[in-house]
Amino acid sequence: MSVSKRLSKEDIYQLLSSRFSEDRCTKLSHIPKPDGLKDIQKAARRIKEAVRNKEKIAVVGDYDADGVISSVIITEFFEDIGVEVALKIPNRFEDGYGISPEIVRKLDADVIITVDNGISAFEAGEVCRERGIDLIITDHHTTPEKLPHAYAIVNPKQHDCSFPNSEICGAQVAWYLCAAIKDEMDIRYDLSKFLDLLAIAIMGDMMELKDINRTMVKSGLRLLSQKKRPVFRVIAEFFNKSSFRSEDISFLIAPLINSSGRIEDATRSYELLRAKTESEAMQKLLYIVDLNNHRKEIELDLFNQALQKIEEGKKIIVVWGEAWHEGVIGIVASRLSRRFHIPAIVFSVHDGVAKGSARSVGDIDILAHISKQAELLKGFGGHKGAAGMGLDAENLPLFKARMEASLEEVPEEDFISKTEVLGEIDPRAIDFELLDILEEFEPYGQKNPMPSFVLKDAVVKLEKVIGQNQNHQKIILATENVTLESIHFNFSDKVNSGEKVDIICTVSKNEFRGRVSPQLMIKEIKL
Repeated sequence: MSVSKRLSKEDIYQLLSSRFSEDRCTKLSHIPKPDGLKDIQKAARRIKEAVRNKEKIAVVGDYDADGVISSVIITEFFEDIGVEVALKIPNRFEDGYGISPEIVRKLDADVIITVDNGISAFEAGEVCRERGIDLIITDHHTTPEKLPHAYAIVNPKQHDCSFPNSEICGAQVAWYLCAAIKDEMDIRYDLSKFLDLLAIAIMGDMMELKDINRTMVKSGLRLLSQKKRPVFRVIAEFFNKSSFRSEDISFLIAPLINSSGRIEDATRSYELLRAKTESEAMQKLLYIVDLNNHRKEIELDLFNQALQKIEEGKKIIVVWGEAWHEGVIGIVASRLSRRFHIPAIVFSVHDGVAKGSARSVGDIDILAHISKQAELLKGFGGHKGAAGMGLDAENLPLFKARMEASLEEVPEEDFISKTEVLGEIDPRAIDFELLDILEEFEPYGQKNPMPSFVLKDAVVKLEKVIGQNQNHQKIILATENVTLESIHFNFSDKVNSGEKVDIICTVSKNEFRGRVSPQLMIKEIKL
């Protein structure tokens, strides 16, 4: 933890400002126009023709928060302009991921639009071709070398797409398609009404919070706090929120939306978001809260099982279990990666087939490492920070060994984002003014991580183990006549009163019974 210069508040402000020095889109008026997206005008013209000729249009979504919100945006847009569309959100357990031949065969449609999926739907594309269905794919996931058959493909990651921001989520692509349809049909429509939903999708899908994404999330948070949709009024009432901040998206709203797709059927979250009245929204929210609580129980059990399988000394965690719940393996991978500060992949094995979910840390592109093992995989996809894959269970040990070898070559500094640890902080700089500075640069997330600091030579004055499972430690630290409250979640090594420690921490606002104070959230601790 050797750091040369101690940071003042002025230093911290300058370092955080520099993260956005290359941002081109700092206002909503600056965001790129739809026509930069390859095929989007072709798609919009085909949809206009379908509307004019009263052809049957169907939408196929996805079961995560991004996919559900994509589905909400496009179906609400069509409803508002008086166009009837059919919607299918695949069930994780019955349909699998994305559009499939079976889904195509069940849909009575002339035009099918995918949102947040489809870029690898080769078989579904062929079935559409055979049946004379025009398939319009809108997606944001990494494109394979060969693309599926489709009438139009709208994905900013296509190599010949001139859109300036490739790292946008599926809901943003769907929103842009609505913008293109609006222009093509020459109708007046205020698409900014969806910014609250877009903020949730962008953060829920862990998109980079820079440039266009940062601008849209900041605007979306303001709209979210206005609670114009019944769903947000009842969430605010149920969870006692006067307004919403970015952490409410990450730790409350997005997990709620995700929970129905993880445990039962994502259509329930779709219906919650589209509820027309507060009573309807509250009824649906109560059901989803129960689902989410059940999800937490399953997740904790699976997390504890995974902990028993971890081998020390590796630079990646790869674990699996028979019949582990597919709906929570992604969250467990995320928890493991945060706890051990290395990438994690968790597999669920059913009938000899393993389905896995990966989460990365720092600057490691986990999808690039997974793609090196393509010959072992039945399929894979995702992005730098998160990915999914499938393979025959008999190949799991070989896959694990190869991933461990691949990550062994990664330098240690890549495991911590280069923008994450700003440096050693002067303890006297930890005050209310610093909290204001940190708040100014929200929302934090991918590419704009909550800044971490090194605090050296702090003495443990008081410590207390807390939490239902006694796995968190509340610590009072003293250094240079400054006393600091801190908390260490999911600690592995307990510290004792009188010990001197160095820590890596973030600084957050602690609000308790009307009293506000700075609090250190310890990420690493060293005696």
